Amino acid sequence: MAVAAKKAAGASKAKAKTVVSNRFDFTRDEEMLAYREMLLIRRFEEKAGQLYGMGLIGGFCHLYIGQEAVVVGMQMAIKPGDQVITAYRDHGHMLAIGMESRGVMAELTGREGGYSRGKGGSMHMFSVEKGFFGGHGIVGAQVSLGTGLAFANKYRGNDHVSLTYMGDGAANQGQVYESFNMAKLWHLPVIYIVENNRYAMGTSVDRASSQTDFSQRGVSFGIPGEQVDGMDVRAVRAAGEKAVAWARSGNGPYILEMQTYRYRGHSMSDPAKYRQKEEVQKMRDEHDPIEQVRARLLAAKWASEDDLKAIDKDVRDIVTDAAEFSQTSPEPAPAELWTDIYA
Repeated sequence: MAVAAKKAAGASKAKAKTVVSNRFDFTRDEEMLAYREMLLIRRFEEKAGQLYGMGLIGGFCHLYIGQEAVVVGMQMAIKPGDQVITAYRDHGHMLAIGMESRGVMAELTGREGGYSRGKGGSMHMFSVEKGFFGGHGIVGAQVSLGTGLAFANKYRGNDHVSLTYMGDGAANQGQVYESFNMAKLWHLPVIYIVENNRYAMGTSVDRASSQTDFSQRGVSFGIPGEQVDGMDVRAVRAAGEKAVAWARSGNGPYILEMQTYRYRGHSMSDPAKYRQKEEVQKMRDEHDPIEQVRARLLAAKWASEDDLKAIDKDVRDIVTDAAEFSQTSPEPAPAELWTDIYA
């Protein structure tokens, strides 16, 4: 029994992978934008965690802390009209595409001012205006829907692309491979983004996946892919622009495996005992996506400590306002139970 436990503990340790990525040399404005956007996600998620602990957010709540560079970098690579669809670790995606902090937080607390009028909660938000198609609670379900968005783009003859996010756990779902097959067969403009945070719901990829290089999951379909340093926003943007150009030019799907890391448990109810605290701290100390940008801004003298503190204060004010709004916005009227229902 002791031997089995020791083996399991050893297998659950995340293995560092060397990911060779091209990187953009950001301008000062690009570095400042990336810093602010990632910081907004970080502070928002920290506040959401606090509200959940106070009992003001019910149901499930999956935080994006640590993975901010992925969605911020990808957003820098697309244009208006492109679509985004993801799973249930979705608050960061909403904020990165420009959805209002107030509306996102109000949805978390089940209020009328939320994006789904308080009926969707953490995992089910939606904004056609911003090109955000969810927020989906069923593991892997969004991959088929994201492929459908790409089919619609091709059918309509526009040049839009679908960014379809999934986690490393979802990458083992059967519907993912059905989607890969269709996307390649019909040369659909979809980019499959695997956010590999190494632990899915709590099991190391080394214990759950026979092929841990998720960028190669499309090889049998003829879909190109690459691994990306998902903790470096510059690397994400570089890979994103390459993949977007490929898909937008009519070449079909592309797979990006983002090597990233979540600092919190799978959800707020997960104590994450399957990994060592030292591992998490090491990732924070050596690879934190926000601290990397901060260090570059200071080293280049593009921003002072006071400049960055001012950004942090502004971001905290936005999040505080969102938290207050989420508690003062009224609860949905009972009649809302019968709206937006399709059968």
